[in-house]
Amino acid sequence: MAEYNKFVKAIPYVIILILSLAFLYVGNRVAVRGITVEDEVAHFHEAVVRELISVEEHSSPGEDWNAYLFSAEIVRGELRGESVTFVQNARGGFLERFPRVAEPGDRIMLAQNPQGGWNFIDYVRIYHIMVLGGVFIALLIIFGRVKGFNSILSLGLTGTAIFAVFLPSIMSGMNVYISAMAVCVFSILTTIFIINGINKKSLAAVAGCLGGILIAGALTLFMSRAMMLTGMTQSDSANLHYIFDHPLDLNAIIFAGIIIGATGAIMDVAISISSALYEIKAKAPDSTFNEIFKSGINIGKDILASSINTLVLAYIGSSLTVILILLGWGVSLFRLLNRELIIVELLQAITGSFGIFFAMPLTALVCAALFSQRRKVDFDESEFWED
Repeated sequence: MAEYNKFVKAIPYVIILILSLAFLYVGNRVAVRGITVEDEVAHFHEAVVRELISVEEHSSPGEDWNAYLFSAEIVRGELRGESVTFVQNARGGFLERFPRVAEPGDRIMLAQNPQGGWNFIDYVRIYHIMVLGGVFIALLIIFGRVKGFNSILSLGLTGTAIFAVFLPSIMSGMNVYISAMAVCVFSILTTIFIINGINKKSLAAVAGCLGGILIAGALTLFMSRAMMLTGMTQSDSANLHYIFDHPLDLNAIIFAGIIIGATGAIMDVAISISSALYEIKAKAPDSTFNEIFKSGINIGKDILASSINTLVLAYIGSSLTVILILLGWGVSLFRLLNRELIIVELLQAITGSFGIFFAMPLTALVCAALFSQRRKVDFDESEFWED
């Protein structure tokens, strides 16, 4: 009987996975239509540095630099196994792009120039992140077990939706606002339902998240028009007009960045409140609508400050380098605060905080409506199977 119950509880889980994969597949097929960006994969090759051949010293007015000639071996692609030589220029000092000159054993990226020679592009760093990410995933699964695995699974689905559906939809000229909202709704549904199952707790969290996202989106649209934003937050923004064959709404990109960035924080608040109220109802089945709602508000007050701080600090950290550069150039504080780049960062933090603020009472309200029924909450209905 226990095995049968586990099987029955797993059915919604499988259905959610199937629907999620179907959304990703269909969304990707639709989004990639009309993309004409040239694929540059064939122009770059991963190689391993073998040895330093020679060093040439160069001097010019105001600058001294060295040219290091290396031999390397291509380790991926059609040219795998081929030995090549490349030059890495280094002038030293704190303005040097690379922290050090290449050494034997380093994995690097090379590009072949029109003359047939090879140019040093950058170091290969992704493998270090893959190792660190692998350790994190292993620890999450070891300590979180089924919940940990589901967290990784939901994160993978969200990441796939962004890179396989949302970004291609922008490149193909689809409506950025609709694409951004669709990906956010997909992320909310898959994350909450995969981690917590399909139950009242999850439905309340979904309602709170959707309400918070709608508030944040509406405020973003209103403030973008009120402040006459252009979307030109940095020098690279102008390049977007020349990369694609269709006009790109830069304000829509700002909208998407704010909504996607706020979704995680809003989701965290909604899930925390719904889970806490679910436990309260499970331990005190006779709790009334008013008692559950008041408990949700009190819990939300404790969560609110830390969640907003997390969101604001994340945006400040992401723009810290630019702020330091502008201050170093002697830009006044008043001018700094009126630059569109800084305004957009402030807008992200404030509208995201509004989303969190409104998600809190909405989640508590829906929880009170769902949990105040006379029937005792079945604690096990939140799990697809036992850990």
